[in-house]
Amino acid sequence: MAVKIKLKRLGMIRNAQYRIVVADSRTKRDGRAIEEIGLYHPKQNPSRIEVNAERAAYWLGVGAQPTEPVLKLLKLTGDWQKFKGEPAPEPLKVAEPAPDRHALYEAAAKETVSGGDTGSTAATTPKKSKKKDEAAEAPAAPAASAETPSEGEA
Repeated sequence: MAVKIKLKRLGMIRNAQYRIVVADSRTKRDGRAIEEIGLYHPKQNPSRIEVNAERAAYWLGVGAQPTEPVLKLLKLTGDWQKFKGEPAPEPLKVAEPAPDRHALYEAAAKETVSGGDTGSTAATTPKKSKKKDEAAEAPAAPAASAETPSEGEA
């Protein structure tokens, strides 16, 4: 039985995500696989490539042939060079971990409490609608104009 290491496509339209699988060469692209040994998400920045190095080395050792796209991925991760006994490539770029949303919320809450600024509390209060603001400003304008002539008379 000829065994290949190939990509199995998952995901939606225009959002491809792949699993690196070991499968019989006669199976369909997304058909039954013998084993999943990694994943590849090309849409992330930088691309997410994870390969179980031990299993990849095992399957390469027993004669599984990688397809061209998988061979490129194995060269990027350094598993192909390790199998061939060549020097390892430079390490892959890794995405920064996403900030903890709970920690960000706690930091913002402490900032508003410790700051004591009226401006920071105004940011947390709900905004008034435009109509209410206009109605509140309208009576204030005539009162200001009424005070101006009385000051001129005095």
